[in-house]
Amino acid sequence: MPIFDYRCRKCGHEFELVVLKSTVVACPSCEGVDLEQLLSGFAVSSDGSRQANAQASRRSQLTSREFKDKQVAEAEYVKKHND
Repeated sequence: MPIFDYRCRKCGHEFELVVLKSTVVACPSCEGVDLEQLLSGFAVSSDGSRQANAQASRRSQLTSREFKDKQVAEAEYVKKHND
């Protein structure tokens, strides 16, 4: 099933849509039909790319401020309740 990307010329909303023969292509935001079809990218997936993405995500999480704040809060909680 082909998926196409569109931009509504009336309201500027960008969306993607699975287009079949019977599909009426209209903007889901304003129902306008004056649409511009955008160039769509494609996804390539392999074991190597999945592993690289997972590692990058883990690295990003471990260095995030939110993660560090959570670790500090948990350590303080444990210290407070173990004394």
